Amino acid sequence: MPRVPTTVWTISPELVAALDERLGTPVDSYVNGSQTWLMDAPEPLDLTLEFRLHPVADYTIPAGLTHYDVFEQSVDGKLVPATLWDGLECFAAYGDEIEPPALAAAATALLGLAPDHAGLVDHEAIGDEWERNGGKASIVALLVAQLTT
Repeated sequence: MPRVPTTVWTISPELVAALDERLGTPVDSYVNGSQTWLMDAPEPLDLTLEFRLHPVADYTIPAGLTHYDVFEQSVDGKLVPATLWDGLECFAAYGDEIEPPALAAAATALLGLAPDHAGLVDHEAIGDEWERNGGKASIVALLVAQLTT
């Protein structure tokens, strides 16, 4: 599998606030804890970026909530973001070609926060490791490991 450009932010209350203020409500929420947004990249880029909050290892939906409620509850301060997600990843949504520095600049322009890491990763290897561990591996930790080696 080819390596793809990506950016990663470590989870923080400021990151969740920026997502809410700059990107709004997630376009999709998953039972596994992921939350996603699709945003058009700023000009002159002609591509869509996917922002994805990755759940903590061994994530479970908080009692009394559905996967659709979790982001709003964290924005409202009723849930601690670090107990739900390890961080945020942004990449070209449809496999469009973009260099990591251009991706980082576009993502920063949309989110208002610069990523902690940017570079190339092997999404297939990360997904395989996550599935091999039954969701008990941190996708963000796997991303960061690839980006810092």
